[in-house]
Amino acid sequence: MPKPDRLTQKIGALNRREVEARILAPIVEAMAEAFGRDEVLEIISKTIREIARKQGAELATLMNGHDASTFVKSLEAWTQDGALDLEILQEDTAAVDFNVRRCRYAEMYEDLGIPELGKILSCNRDSALIEGFSPDVKLSREKTILGGASHCDFRYRFPEDDSGQS
Repeated sequence: MPKPDRLTQKIGALNRREVEARILAPIVEAMAEAFGRDEVLEIISKTIREIARKQGAELATLMNGHDASTFVKSLEAWTQDGALDLEILQEDTAAVDFNVRRCRYAEMYEDLGIPELGKILSCNRDSALIEGFSPDVKLSREKTILGGASHCDFRYRFPEDDSGQS
């Protein structure tokens, strides 16, 4: 059994994503040339979703809960170092709604010239992470900054009878 991954706590999620992207981008390009871009991107997308699902489950265990207030506390990891500028629209036991008005993750992927890979490495994680955190929570997100929108619209729905305990 591998030791718990504590890298994000040490360097922050934004720095971690940049390191990952700088390593993965040339590997993805080389693999795309050898095996076809669509196939490689699909495999990476599937793998990233599985990693995020596991991370969501680990997060719920680590934070000892899977309710809305616990989830809101977990957002600190992704907003660390000014990585996200959030506009909170609703926060209660049944719903957490916010818009991301500025996303330094998106800016970083754009600066690296890999917005398509950024969508896979970051945006792709959101639904899978919440599935791992709690399979009963539903996320609706129709807009992303990397998709060309002015903001990302996150709308989470939590079960009404959720006690928040694992």
